[in-house]
Amino acid sequence: MDSRSALGRNLTFGLLDVLGRMIVTGAYDDKPFPIEAELSKEHAVSRSVTREAVKMLAAKGLLTARPRQGTIITPPSAWNWFDTDVLRWLLERKFSLSLLRQFTELRLSIEPGAAALAAQAASPAGIALIQRGFARMEAAEAGLDNPLSSDIAFHVSILEASGNPFYAQFRDVVATALQTSIQFTNRYRGRSASLPAHKAVMDAIIAHDEVTAAATMRELIADVMELIQEATESEAGA
Repeated sequence: MDSRSALGRNLTFGLLDVLGRMIVTGAYDDKPFPIEAELSKEHAVSRSVTREAVKMLAAKGLLTARPRQGTIITPPSAWNWFDTDVLRWLLERKFSLSLLRQFTELRLSIEPGAAALAAQAASPAGIALIQRGFARMEAAEAGLDNPLSSDIAFHVSILEASGNPFYAQFRDVVATALQTSIQFTNRYRGRSASLPAHKAVMDAIIAHDEVTAAATMRELIADVMELIQEATESEAGA
């Protein structure tokens, strides 16, 4: 397959994906970012396609243009870590316990609050959404659904049911963090999601017990943090 065909039907978004992944996974760590003409030639696309893809990468915080320096890659601290493409590319880097810990710290600061809000003010539709998420987890336990996507669906449903659009906006970040977290816990301890622990969160929300809803969600996520600490100590002692 030639370079152009590898980009897919939408050349601009195809090039965006290829270049973004290369930047985030470190392909350009030891060399300067190519100029527009080089990128166009390498990927067999027009200058306008290249220019648009570079603009989109700049909007995500990955690139910046400086006088007499051209386009340069920015440090990770400047990247938009809430951008779904950036998050996806981050997951394609070598697995990092540090990144997983940072994801989990973010979840600890977001999800208990969302659970409390859902318990306080969730609509019947919000409660039904959470119940459907849990039903999917039960189905996954019986081999009738995907364990990863059903677990994610449950947690995202609580963000949605909180009724707060700011919490709801975190759904992509939480889904990404969970994708990494669940795969880690399954691999590290061969353990799938605890249905009783998730049910406790759901039951507290249905009972409009915001204190218990927040506490049970915090315990659920803190359990993952303990596994991360165990793995970190194990790596340090290896």
